[in-house]
Amino acid sequence: MVAAGAIVAAGAIMLTACGRGDGAADGPESKGEIDDQPATGTVEIWAMGNEGEVLGELAAQFEEENPDVTIDVTAVPWESAHDRIATAIAGGETPDISMLGTTWVGEFAATGAFEPTPDGLVDEGDFFEGSWNTAVVDDVAYGVPWYVDTRVLYYRTDLAEAAGVEAPTTWDEYKTFAAALKDQGATSGVSLPPGGFDSWQYIAPLAWQQGGDILDADGETFTFDSPEWQEAFEFYASFFEEGISEPVRLEGGEIEQKFISGEVGSFFSGPFHVSLLREQGGPEFADKFAVAMVPGADTRTSFTGGGNLAVFDDSENRDAAWKFVRWLSQPETQVQWYDISTDLPSVEAAWDDPVFADDPYLSVFGEQLTDSKAPPAIPTWAQVSAVIDQELEKVTRGETSVEDALAAVQQQAESIGTGQ
Repeated sequence: MVAAGAIVAAGAIMLTACGRGDGAADGPESKGEIDDQPATGTVEIWAMGNEGEVLGELAAQFEEENPDVTIDVTAVPWESAHDRIATAIAGGETPDISMLGTTWVGEFAATGAFEPTPDGLVDEGDFFEGSWNTAVVDDVAYGVPWYVDTRVLYYRTDLAEAAGVEAPTTWDEYKTFAAALKDQGATSGVSLPPGGFDSWQYIAPLAWQQGGDILDADGETFTFDSPEWQEAFEFYASFFEEGISEPVRLEGGEIEQKFISGEVGSFFSGPFHVSLLREQGGPEFADKFAVAMVPGADTRTSFTGGGNLAVFDDSENRDAAWKFVRWLSQPETQVQWYDISTDLPSVEAAWDDPVFADDPYLSVFGEQLTDSKAPPAIPTWAQVSAVIDQELEKVTRGETSVEDALAAVQQQAESIGTGQ
């Protein structure tokens, strides 16, 4: 899950005002390696959304393997989670572990609230690179990725077959593909948000696919004034200018029904839409849609998000907390977690299990995760991304030029800074 921009921005201000930065001033330090002895005591963990509702089922297995430990799960709604964590940090009343939206890590790590991941706890190479990087701030890992999310292309196979086109791999094919689906009766050959909340998740991959990025190699200077961002904005806007995409943002519930009815020929989304479409479309719809890796330029890079786990620096049961995090990172545990939650594994080895490798939908997500990327883990990302969302909407609605929009993004991003 990705953090809501406005909430994160407000939290960042709150944390700065509270001044919880004492631990970070002397440099982050782990308190030593974690042994292999059974966990003991009580571990309190906050988990958000559906994860908070069902984690207890998985935690019971850890308790069976560690009879002297109790995992106390608190379910926290996503809409209040950020502020609750911020308040807990400011008041020094944190749990042992918290689940985090991936875009929250940079902001909260800057407060000094988290302990760096202990040496030897997990192997960085076991995780998808893009996913692991969501836990890294200034070359230090804070916690581990728990589950991952990425975006692929959902498309109507019957419309594509009737149009004589196949799933696109390049930008040119993508434009032709989406236009062909519209010619088959779809009002949007591809449904894209015309800016607004979290639209950056759609536009950033277009820059990444050309070798562009959000920050320069030193991680200090924003690069929205680059040719790659210019091309990304122009290409994205062309779908609206040419009438291939309707300038309408479809919310949850709408996209599924319009895709099933054929009003939307294709769209980008995460793995949760597979089950939703199967349920809402019924058995007769199952063979009318498929998924494919995102089309690209030099690469086919997609956005990656998900949920991370971090242990607070003032945890009262630090060793047991890290042991639970380590256990949740084991491939076999992650397969079990998918059975319970449908969350995709962050550990690559888990994808060798037939439940993923043999599934025509999930296997595509596994392939996409090998070429996926997250925004930089900087404390100010929420504010910066909100500017991208705002300026992109002005472009797609014809209210400003790409050049002026990107100049505004660059100027405002520089004004906001990286917060590091």
